[in-house]
Amino acid sequence: MALLSHHSIYKVQAKNTWPMAETVSHISEHSSYQQFLDDFQQTIQDASLRLLEISDEDAAQRTTSEWSAKQVLGHLIDSAANNHQRFVRAQFTDDLVFATYDGDQWVDAQKYTDAFWPDLIDLWRAYNLHLVRVVSLIPESVLTDERDKHNFDQIAFRTVDRSNPTTLEYLIRDYVVHLNYHLDQIWSNTWPTPTKN
Repeated sequence: MALLSHHSIYKVQAKNTWPMAETVSHISEHSSYQQFLDDFQQTIQDASLRLLEISDEDAAQRTTSEWSAKQVLGHLIDSAANNHQRFVRAQFTDDLVFATYDGDQWVDAQKYTDAFWPDLIDLWRAYNLHLVRVVSLIPESVLTDERDKHNFDQIAFRTVDRSNPTTLEYLIRDYVVHLNYHLDQIWSNTWPTPTKN
């Protein structure tokens, strides 16, 4: 039995979509929540293929940024792990207050530069596809419920002042903004561009 290549696996799984009723909340910035989920999933699929175009050796090299591509992707795995529990816990609490973490410490402790690049890509991809599913299942009333108590001034990429109420949907969308910011850091280096199909 032949094994599928990374590229084949991604092409097969790219056809998966997660069920979600079409919703438009009062904070949906420029698109419906379903469109946001579709874009999030497509970002994961496209980035996974593009990341595979970077060699293990190149991914371990520090360039103009503080971290190598391996360390950036490792940080995104850590972000997924921390936000996963936030997205789930927020469904059962009245507030949006969550533990913080030191991204530099987490990256240093896990020695991402020594990890095998395709394994990091697989983990990042699988974790984020799971997050697409997780956030697609959250009821709209929970997503859009404005909460006065939060610490988005500490944990969000695009911070929110503590005096302003906010929502779980904001945190989810902010997670993807953060993810794209760090993918752009990787893309800003001179890696090979992916081949066209």
